[in-house]
Amino acid sequence: MDKKIDSPFPRLKLTVTNVFGHCYHGYKIGDELILDDFTHPPEFFCLGLAHVLFPIIYALSFGAKFPFMDNQRSLKVTCPDGGKLEFKAEIFEKGSDKVQFIPKDETHKGPKPKKMVIEVVKATGKCHFGYKVGDKWETTGLKCIPGFCGAAFHTAFPALFALNFGAKFFFMPNPDSIDTVTCPDGGNIVFKVSQIEGQEGEPSK
Repeated sequence: MDKKIDSPFPRLKLTVTNVFGHCYHGYKIGDELILDDFTHPPEFFCLGLAHVLFPIIYALSFGAKFPFMDNQRSLKVTCPDGGKLEFKAEIFEKGSDKVQFIPKDETHKGPKPKKMVIEVVKATGKCHFGYKVGDKWETTGLKCIPGFCGAAFHTAFPALFALNFGAKFFFMPNPDSIDTVTCPDGGNIVFKVSQIEGQEGEPSK
């Protein structure tokens, strides 16, 4: 079905920057793939790539910047199937064919992971981990939380990733948070993920 989407988000571009092995999709260096927005990949798009790419394009769509990149509004991602390919993800200006560009931050001195909080804000059914409204966990940057539900962390990871790199959820009362992170097992638990304003956690080791 050829249908133009009505999206508030810009288009994104993926460029194949390296090939290290055989790709079932036949991608080669220089190939460009255009996504209508972060929820609309091209037809026949590799779902393995989509899995690892989603946190990046989600973050870019909400304004994240990667200060170590030559263009802070871009990031490279590697194929999860043996690292056979490398892609560069970029985001267009809204309504334009021009890629957004912010030059590398030459003052960047390495990782500055942010302090994060995950909180249960809604509980409507049974949770095998026994989570209930008000439960909270703190973490730093992208660090896993010991003993935390893996499915829930997987669901929360795009928000953690985006907020760690400065994304803002413009539709939230506090744009440094998002409160719609929903358990994939029946939707019984809903989490709020927040970056604690002005606070950085311990540097990654």
